[in-house]
Amino acid sequence: MTTIPLIIAGVLGVALLVGYVMVLVGIRREDKRLSLRHAPDGASASLARKVTGCRVRNGVSWT
Repeated sequence: MTTIPLIIAGVLGVALLVGYVMVLVGIRREDKRLSLRHAPDGASASLARKVTGCRVRNGVSWT
């Protein structure tokens, strides 16, 4: 009975860690490509934009 809460805590911890790493990878990819004017190119970039609040609609017309 005492191992079930430990297993649940471990699974939740791993899920949070994976999400955190995905956001970091997405931010890094977007920054390297200088692509904030275009639609995100992958799941990690899309997640990073959702988490950070950076959204682009229909592209951007400025330089």
